[in-house]
Amino acid sequence: MGEEVAEVLAVLGGDGDGGLGRIVLNRPRALNSLTHGMITAIRATLDDWIDDDRVRAVVLAGSGERGLCAGADLRAMHDEVRAGGAGTRAFFRDEYRLNALIARYPKPFVALMDGITMGGGVGLSAHSALRVVTERSTIAMPETRIGLVPDVGGSRLLARAPGELGTHLGLTSASMGPGDALLCGFADHFVPSARIPELLDALARSTDPAATVAAHAEPAPTAGLAGQRDWIDACYAADTVEEIVERLLNSGVPEAKESAELVLGNSPTAVKVTLAALRRARALVSLEAVLDQEYRISCTALDGHDLVEGIRAQVIDKDRNPQWSPRTLGGVTEADVARYFAPREGDELGLT
Repeated sequence: MGEEVAEVLAVLGGDGDGGLGRIVLNRPRALNSLTHGMITAIRATLDDWIDDDRVRAVVLAGSGERGLCAGADLRAMHDEVRAGGAGTRAFFRDEYRLNALIARYPKPFVALMDGITMGGGVGLSAHSALRVVTERSTIAMPETRIGLVPDVGGSRLLARAPGELGTHLGLTSASMGPGDALLCGFADHFVPSARIPELLDALARSTDPAATVAAHAEPAPTAGLAGQRDWIDACYAADTVEEIVERLLNSGVPEAKESAELVLGNSPTAVKVTLAALRRARALVSLEAVLDQEYRISCTALDGHDLVEGIRAQVIDKDRNPQWSPRTLGGVTEADVARYFAPREGDELGLT
């Protein structure tokens, strides 16, 4: 793991800290974006703490005040994928296995989703037992914007959101505030950011983390998506992305037209595969089954054009003008989409 271990602070409190294990993502200048070494370090720490009687509960937080985690280190991914992508496939494999471990962790796991929490940051937090958002929280699965498909178990979370809210969020790459994150099942409690230090102190003394978090929770801000359910559910229930866009444009609702423009600006391949992934995820019985599906999808994306191009446009050159291939929804065939779900001989995640 080398020097990357320093990018994850794993601290076990002593007698005065109640056996609280604290994992802090420590790349604040990079919005705590994840490297492979960070994933490996977190996994090793959590494995060690499972059988450590000194640890009664775990807290995940991000260093700095900007956010928990903005996702994977996309600059590093861009360069690695251009070089062949073997390292990124290994990253996905270890990351998704870590997501599954967090979801089944045998000790109380508290995730502080304060500030920006996107992509891989959602994978580390939104499957945990106790998920806390603040007024600063911005939660998103923005993968279609860079030519990828919601992963890290995000397609399961989106598929289980009320009505078609998850479809809307997945196809547009739109963000959620704290109220929407609670509405859509990405979080459990709202705690004002000013009370986070108080919450941590209380958790260090607590024998019941769930009750402690609940005691510090306050009413969340209004969920903006709640008032948009009518047009979202009606438009996104369509069977194809083309029909969804047509319904959005013809709905007469300004927000719907804006959503259509967002969908049309994202990777045509990614949005079509995302719709298929979300519909399939509704029928899958476990997070592990969804992660197995996402691994096939993500690895297939590594062999395509749009992922490297999307990262280039959004992160490297920042011209916000990706040249997708195919360029239009009509250019993406059913066979193109089906290829993302095909078994990968000798290269399956194998969680189920």
